[in-house]
Amino acid sequence: MDLIINGKPYSVAEVCSIEELIRLLRLDGKFAVEVNQTIVPLSQYKSLMLQQNDNIEIVQAIGGG
Repeated sequence: MDLIINGKPYSVAEVCSIEELIRLLRLDGKFAVEVNQTIVPLSQYKSLMLQQNDNIEIVQAIGGG
């Protein structure tokens, strides 16, 4: 399945959730995720299944001071 992640093409072997995609990308920490210009609540990361050609933006929260 082909996706666009942060403006770059990315392929996954099968349909997956946002939670699974984050695991595949080996990302740690807290994120804000947008799918097709809609912000997805954390409570939906496990249940929202991504579709062919979805446009995904993942922004990682970085603390500082």
